[in-house]
Amino acid sequence: MARIAGIDLPRDKRIEIGLTYLYGIGLSRSQEILAQTGVNPDTRVRDLSDEDVMKLRSYIESTYQIEGDLRRLENMNIKRLADIGTYRGRRHRQGLPVRGQRTRTNARTRRGRRIAIAGKKKPAAKK
Repeated sequence: MARIAGIDLPRDKRIEIGLTYLYGIGLSRSQEILAQTGVNPDTRVRDLSDEDVMKLRSYIESTYQIEGDLRRLENMNIKRLADIGTYRGRRHRQGLPVRGQRTRTNARTRRGRRIAIAGKKKPAAKK
């Protein structure tokens, strides 16, 4: 079982895809890592040798910030924006779109589902 940065990689996936289960590593970065370490991207995670896993682990940990460190860094950046009172920081704090999207419609991801008419009650079911 390959374990990198505290995450168990899925055993039946190709290593190229398995590395994307780490927060901060997408497909292009995964391909770059495999090219640098010389590991075959078509190898299944279960078929990796211990030597390959050690190569991947040491390269990733020395080169990239991933998982908890990256999450912490992102949260600190957002907190910094909010503390100094920037527009982006206020939008993060209010839970609204940050990058200029419209909010009259189409902001469901950030705002959540809304009730159509506030305070209106559904009629009681007849028996």
